[in-house]
Amino acid sequence: MARKYTGRGSGLITLGIDTCEARGSVAVRKDGVLVCVQKHESAEDYSSWLLPAVDRGLTAAGAKLPDVQLLAVASGPGSFTGVRVGLTAVKAWAELFGIKVVGVSRLQVMARQVAVVSGFVAASFDAQRGQVFGGLYKYEGERGWSLIEQEMVIAPKGFVDWVTQNGGVEPVRWISLDPEIFAGVPEWNERAARGEGMILSTDGLAAGVAELGEERAREGKFTDPLVLDANYVRRSDAEIFWKDPASHGK
Repeated sequence: MARKYTGRGSGLITLGIDTCEARGSVAVRKDGVLVCVQKHESAEDYSSWLLPAVDRGLTAAGAKLPDVQLLAVASGPGSFTGVRVGLTAVKAWAELFGIKVVGVSRLQVMARQVAVVSGFVAASFDAQRGQVFGGLYKYEGERGWSLIEQEMVIAPKGFVDWVTQNGGVEPVRWISLDPEIFAGVPEWNERAARGEGMILSTDGLAAGVAELGEERAREGKFTDPLVLDANYVRRSDAEIFWKDPASHGK
């Protein structure tokens, strides 16, 4: 059974994990304050990088894995292998040490970086193959954040068109880890001409993962490790080719 989550101000150690793609990270918060962020800045596989990075982060907070009260993890969208490594580690630690878990969307973490009183925020990052992972969120004060329909993987032009269709006439704030992807997209240039800008998202997103995880934990919105699942948005090549051999090479 997971140990009781005691909340802020009681020696709370929160471990945030983001392995959704190459620009992943690990973050540690103590008593509601960010202590350390370890960024994945090499080509090392997450399978060998993650645990040492976690150890370094927890050491900076004067803690070890058994001291962690909350595991917050980005469950996607992202690469099949990256997301899987992060979720597998979190599930194992939750079972071994009885730690509470909260799974969050990487795109929502990005959207929350935008200073907004109310309104729409479109978050995105490079999904390779000429596509982006994208999500449209709306912030409504006390009601908080809500996702408009579902997150997607789509061409940059298609994402801009989709946001235009679903955002109506309201202005949209945009944030991306890869804003250059939208350069030259006529539909984006039209929105930019109306005064909308593209904010560059900061990396080290595990810090935001941990912060959002704590907010949800205070509301009692934990994730059952047994049902914690990845939001890949797009199936992996292995899945596509195994289930649909005819698609190979297309």
